[in-house]
Amino acid sequence: DQQRTFDLVVWFDEASRNDLDIIRSTLLDTPSGARVTLGQVARVTDTTGPNTINRENVQRRIVIQCNVAGRDLVGVVQDIEAAVTKNIEFPEGYFVKYGGQFEAQAAANERLLLLGVLAVLGVFMLLCKCLGSWRPALIVMSNVPQAAIGSVVFLLLFNWPTDEALAAAHWWEWPRVWVEATSLSVAHWVGFITLVGIVSRNGIMMISHYIHLMKYEGEKFDANMIVRGSLERLAPVLMTAATTTIGLVPLLLGAGETGKEILHPLAIVVVGGLVSSTILDQIVTPALFYLFGRQAYEHRFDTEAAEEGSETVDELGLPLNRTQPPTK
Repeated sequence: DQQRTFDLVVWFDEASRNDLDIIRSTLLDTPSGARVTLGQVARVTDTTGPNTINRENVQRRIVIQCNVAGRDLVGVVQDIEAAVTKNIEFPEGYFVKYGGQFEAQAAANERLLLLGVLAVLGVFMLLCKCLGSWRPALIVMSNVPQAAIGSVVFLLLFNWPTDEALAAAHWWEWPRVWVEATSLSVAHWVGFITLVGIVSRNGIMMISHYIHLMKYEGEKFDANMIVRGSLERLAPVLMTAATTTIGLVPLLLGAGETGKEILHPLAIVVVGGLVSSTILDQIVTPALFYLFGRQAYEHRFDTEAAEEGSETVDELGLPLNRTQPPTK
């Protein structure tokens, strides 16, 4: 009776349970004392059904399972949920609950989002401490979107849509179909977080060398100093980026191989980000530092040099401040 169930087991002999007419003629006692046959109050049919009935929280539970290939798991579940809500009206007492691996993936994505934000903030604070100002720290962090460009391009190149998907869409819809063919997993997000630290290294190498040239080698903040510092750091930047890229090439080309299901997506993101950030870093970082780094460093080293030049030495070679009279 709706959600209320009453178990009733009737055991017939072998001859009777194989004859539906005998089962229908089974007599039942009623509260009024009259006797009726089973066929008068129930439908007796020979059919198939589940060999077990699962229950959860004292309610019957029916499980419908499916596997996903070629798409992200969360997106498929969202489409299923939208289709079920739109097209199916459940009787009273019935409801749908979605569960499975996508729940773990959604929770992992939320944790990675939080950890990714903390990683970016942590790197930014360390850069501010290392470079002495927030402006050069932001310039270094500009390598992150530069790396994201290459990562997105590599993801699109390694996730081609099928010919059937392209044929089913108009030619102006092909970019949308291409983007939808790319699904992001937890490994992809780990690769993006890893890029934050890797690509920041290149910017640190260049800007720290600019500071070294101005502080210890007498260079002024001008275009010549920027060009000299960029050329002197070109070889180290290319060497470190090439070493990391070469080490990830076997994983990059190992799509579908056993044991590389997680490392292959990560390699796509990291290698693509390294390629674009290494190229753009030689153009964008010097230009940004020339435009916005002047306020942080132009007068700092001149002031330090003036303070050092304001000292004199006595007969023994000991430094004396000019504002103080020399002692005899």
